[in-house]
Amino acid sequence: MNTASNTASLVIGRRGPLQGRDVLDWLFAALVLAGAGFAFSRYGAAMDGYEKGILLCATPALIALGWFWRPLRLLTLGVGTATLLAIKLYLGQMDDFGADLAAADKVFLLKYMLSSQSAILWMSLLFYMSTLFFWMGFFSKSDSDSAAEAIGSRLAWGGVFMALLGTMVRWFESHQIGPDIGHIPVSNLYEVFVLFAWMTTLFYLYYEARFKTRALGAYVMLAVSGAVSFLLWYTVAREAQEIQPLVPALQSWWMKIHVPANFVGYGTFALSAMVALAYLLKTETLRALLIGLIGVPTGLIGLILAVRFGATLPAETVAGLNGWAGKMAGVLVFFAICVALRKPLTARLPSVELLDDLMYKAIALGFAFFTIATILGAFWAAEAWGGYWSWDPKETWALIVWLNYAAWLHMRLMKGLRGKVSAWWALVGLVVTTFAFLGVNMFLSGLHSYGTL
Repeated sequence: MNTASNTASLVIGRRGPLQGRDVLDWLFAALVLAGAGFAFSRYGAAMDGYEKGILLCATPALIALGWFWRPLRLLTLGVGTATLLAIKLYLGQMDDFGADLAAADKVFLLKYMLSSQSAILWMSLLFYMSTLFFWMGFFSKSDSDSAAEAIGSRLAWGGVFMALLGTMVRWFESHQIGPDIGHIPVSNLYEVFVLFAWMTTLFYLYYEARFKTRALGAYVMLAVSGAVSFLLWYTVAREAQEIQPLVPALQSWWMKIHVPANFVGYGTFALSAMVALAYLLKTETLRALLIGLIGVPTGLIGLILAVRFGATLPAETVAGLNGWAGKMAGVLVFFAICVALRKPLTARLPSVELLDDLMYKAIALGFAFFTIATILGAFWAAEAWGGYWSWDPKETWALIVWLNYAAWLHMRLMKGLRGKVSAWWALVGLVVTTFAFLGVNMFLSGLHSYGTL
């Protein structure tokens, strides 16, 4: 009787999703609804049924996220306000489509801050600075989070803000070029690297607040800075910042949901790998670190050189292989520095139990979204190419990535896998994921060749 009464009390006392909301909660919800209404009334004529459905679903989802994690409110409102200002500056005195994109080189705020390319360059700078301040924090004498790490965290928020601003403004800019050119900016390597950078950073910032530690910022932001470096190289080498019309296979509403879901997986897998690196530096023996962290890049360099000199390859592929051999040599140097400086790099890391838990949570979240993205991709393939699965290289490697993390989670949940083995596995998983994302585009051809380097 007593137990039943206590259970009933717990059920009755449980708060519903709308209970206990304060004035700021409802004000945020009202502003998001107003923004959605404005978008529908202003641009509804340019939306198809699927886009209207996405807007309808995204509105309550954004409200729920703002209620769940309050820092997203200020980010959402700030990005929305800055985007509307950029649109206003582009339109000038006009009230509809047909903005003068040349204003990006004439209007001061657009030229130096609010145009998509300017915002993405600011994003790159802020992420680099964030990484630098996080690494400076390792050499602080403080036992808790240092002032440098606090600055690094704020700079990371600034980078996310500029990345989202650049994405939203680029979306608007694409629609001003022509009625058949406008599209959500997740269609090529340039755009998805921006997506990867801000999404990975945002997941880190959430876990930073959740676990109340900034000591992992240097590790995670290093992966983000690597993505930014590729983005800047790709911009210079391919002029990738130019907005291009979509190829026929990408002219589908599936792209709007498949690609973002995919990059939730990529971002959290990258985050888990960098946490795994911190875990191994904190717990692994020096000999194992030398064999693993230095041996793996050395082996990859040897494999690249073997392919380079042992096969007849096109000149472009040879140049790409030489470049990637040099990049892997840089990874080798980085890992060597990590091993040499492991004491200051791990002195203020949280407990191994917390690192292990964070690694698991990141992989579990990423796996769920990667699974959804793979299913959506199959539906998209059926629409674009007439079949759900064709064993295209990209599809095959996506399956390999899925099986890798499915096995990791199975061993974790069914067999209790913990510790160094799971950390090494998560770190190697990033290599597999990177090849699925970039390596396939470099060395293999197939139906996804529109993403070539």
